[in-house]
Amino acid sequence: MTRMKAGPLLYGFLVAVLAASIFPLYYSFIVASKDNSVLGEKLPPLIPGGNLVENVTRVFDTVDFWLAMQNSFIVASTVAISNVVLGTLAGFAFARLRFKGRDSLFLVVLGTAMVPTQLGVIPLYMLMSDLDWYGTLQAVIVPVLIGSFAVFWMRQACEETVPYELIEAARVDGCSVLRTFWHVGFPAVRPQAAVLGMFTFMTAWNDFFWPLIVLDPNDSPTVQVALSSLASGYYTDYSLMLAGASLAVLPVIAIFVLLSRQIVGGIMQGAVKG
Repeated sequence: MTRMKAGPLLYGFLVAVLAASIFPLYYSFIVASKDNSVLGEKLPPLIPGGNLVENVTRVFDTVDFWLAMQNSFIVASTVAISNVVLGTLAGFAFARLRFKGRDSLFLVVLGTAMVPTQLGVIPLYMLMSDLDWYGTLQAVIVPVLIGSFAVFWMRQACEETVPYELIEAARVDGCSVLRTFWHVGFPAVRPQAAVLGMFTFMTAWNDFFWPLIVLDPNDSPTVQVALSSLASGYYTDYSLMLAGASLAVLPVIAIFVLLSRQIVGGIMQGAVKG
C-alpha cells in the first residue's frame, strides 16, 4: 500500500483548525489576567496581563471554589469510573454472551437514550426528596452511574476487538465469566474504555442543569454552579468569571494528558478498523 503524503494545504488547514480551537481558551486566559477595562479596547489583547493572581484570589474570596472543585472531582471521577466498569461489563455481556432476550434488552437500553433528560427532572427530583438526598452529592451521582451511551460504546468495542475464539479458549481452560472478562475482554477494550472515561468525566464535570436543581449553591456547589454565582448580579465581572473558568478547565486538561496515550490509541484503532 502506498502512503499518502500530506501537502502544505493540508498542514495549513490543520494549523488553522488548531488555532481556532485553542484561541477561545487562550483569550479566556488573557481576559482573566487583566481587568475589565480591556473589554472596551478596539482591538482584542493578545498578551497576558499582570492581574491573574489578583483575579484568582478574588475567585476564592467570592465563592468557596476549593469546595466546588472537590465536589466536582468526586462527582465526575465516581461517575466516570462507574460508567467504565458497568458499561464494559454490560457491553461485554451484550456482545459476547448468549442469553435469551439479549437483542430485545439491548434495544430497550438504546431506547432510553431517546427520552429527553428534561422529561424526567420532576419525578427524579421528587425521588431525591423522598430519599432525603437534596443538597447531597449522591443526588447528582446515583442517577448517572450508568448510561445507555456507555453500554452502546463498550458493546461496539467488544464486538470489534474481542474475538469469540479467545472466549471459547478461556472457557476451555476453566475460566468463569468474570475471569474471562477480566483477563480477555477488558485488556482488549482498554483504549476504548479510556475514551469513555474521558468523555464521561468531562460530561459530569461540565454538568450544570441537574446540580443546580438538587444542590444547595451555598453549602455544596459544583464548579459550574460556582461559576454561575460568579456571573450573577447586576454587573458581570468578566475578568473574575473567566479566571474561575480558567481554573475549572485545568482538571479536564490534566485528565486528558494522563489518558492521552490510551485515548489516541483507541481513536486510531477505530480509524484503522473503519
